[in-house]
Amino acid sequence: MFSDSTLKKIGCFVGGVVFGTAGVKLLSSKDAKKVYTNCTAAVLRAKDCVMKTATTVQENAEDILAEAQQINEKRAQEEAMQVQEDDVQEDGASEQEENE
Repeated sequence: MFSDSTLKKIGCFVGGVVFGTAGVKLLSSKDAKKVYTNCTAAVLRAKDCVMKTATTVQENAEDILAEAQQINEKRAQEEAMQVQEDDVQEDGASEQEENE
């Protein structure tokens, strides 16, 4: 009547329907809801932890940037002062040579 191939296909279909129906009931059970709820709560806690860490890293990066800018400004001022001192010394040496 039915070939082996056809019987296998029908068997797979029936098995899929039974497994699917049982799976839907299992996934919608109270125990499954508790698992989903606990997993969702864990994900939310992890998200909060990641956000706190990201905020801390951002604040530290801002502090580092501000300090680096201050270092560069101080270095630029010191270099400018050194150039002025060198110019004054050169001018003084030139005046001494002219006086001699």
